[in-house]
Amino acid sequence: MKQRRIIVWFRNDLRLQDNETLSKAIQMGEEVVPVYCFDPRHFEKTELGFPKTGNFRGKFLLESVQDLRNNLQNLGGDLVILRGKPEEELVTFAERIQAGAIYFSQEVTAEECYVDKSLEKNAWAKGIATESFWQTTLYHIDDLPFPINQTPEVFTQFRKSVEKLSSIRETYPQPEKISFPEKEIIPQAGVMPDLQTYGLEEPESEPRAVMVFEGGERAGLRQIHSYIWEKDLLKTYKETRNGLIGEDYSSKFSAWLALGCISPRTIYEEVKRYERERKKNQSTYWLVFELIWRDYFRFITKKHGNKVFHIGGIKNLKDSWRRDNAVFQRWCEGQTGVPFVDANMLELKNSGFMSNRGRQNVASFLVNDLGIDWTWGASYFESVLIDYDVCSNWGNWMYVGGVGNDPRENRYFNILRQGKNYDRNGDYVRLWIPELAALKGFDIHQPWDLSTIELQKAGIRIEGTYPQPLVDLQSAY
Repeated sequence: MKQRRIIVWFRNDLRLQDNETLSKAIQMGEEVVPVYCFDPRHFEKTELGFPKTGNFRGKFLLESVQDLRNNLQNLGGDLVILRGKPEEELVTFAERIQAGAIYFSQEVTAEECYVDKSLEKNAWAKGIATESFWQTTLYHIDDLPFPINQTPEVFTQFRKSVEKLSSIRETYPQPEKISFPEKEIIPQAGVMPDLQTYGLEEPESEPRAVMVFEGGERAGLRQIHSYIWEKDLLKTYKETRNGLIGEDYSSKFSAWLALGCISPRTIYEEVKRYERERKKNQSTYWLVFELIWRDYFRFITKKHGNKVFHIGGIKNLKDSWRRDNAVFQRWCEGQTGVPFVDANMLELKNSGFMSNRGRQNVASFLVNDLGIDWTWGASYFESVLIDYDVCSNWGNWMYVGGVGNDPRENRYFNILRQGKNYDRNGDYVRLWIPELAALKGFDIHQPWDLSTIELQKAGIRIEGTYPQPLVDLQSAY
């Protein structure tokens, strides 16, 4: 039976294409009211003093919500903007416009699940129905070949099981029209906040950044088209994905995936079309492989709940970490004295992005070389990364911290060897640490090995121009 009016609460699904929640609401409601609620808790400071949502991610979020509003308006609808706790504001708004139901996408982590349960309880008390839909993963949760509490702990086993025994559902088409209520029901759809509303600043333009990340579904779909079809880069993805400089070494889809501006199934369908029309090889498979990794972390988080945020992780290991704030701050600021680490951290600080190769290296350095609490690193990434995804971020940090479900006991990265493999001539370090730019070739990775005369010739003074390393890498390696 059709509802007269259904609210669609958008959260991390800021798109029209392949949006089951929106599609089902259009199917089941005579009128549909899309809503986005800015939750002030998302902009609070963490225990370490970072804003949960920093400048780069905040800007990308605002752009994505505005783009969603524009896209809905093009279909005859609109996006109502609310501010406050969604579990309260949505129910109050639903009462005011006499909506019969609230539809939304399911999340898996504690804060979001608390909001969901509170919303359902508050709505139920007012006689308002709620319905939630699973739509963040490539493989639907109902199509897994095992119950969620039996999700394999090892990725390879998970991947082989879903590839063999599950199938990927088709995408939902973009709606052609939104039946939005008349003006007398919703006279004003609400004003978009700006960064200053939440104490954030407009990020400065960074010419060295890999690209300009523009939020929203339209920008995400353009990036898919550009990377796969215009530049034809998918065919070499496996070979280039560990790059460090420029837009083209990897797909850069992660930012749009994180907010649901594009869906993993949309990417999957484009990869399959590319395989049919142009080329099928290891690279085309590898992009799907990365999407399965993303699924894996989400299902593992669904299985283990809050353990992914605990210091002992899902292994419940004993806490033996250092909590030296001064050392941690040097890591955050890219002042560790280890050029390959610092270059990556400076890229993150100044652009909100860092390559996957860089993330693994700086995380390993914080955890294994400095011995600092891995959750501190995860919390900093949460604040700064444009493409922050709660499950992938904390799942990867658990791995590095040795408290996740990695069959290998030690995920230690030899920083100098990594530098030699991925930045042999020092071009990446030279880009982000110009004070070392005069050093030739691989010397830039280990300035402490050079004589005082060599350093003077290059205009470098350790503990002056560039900091002394926090650890003795020679003895470490």
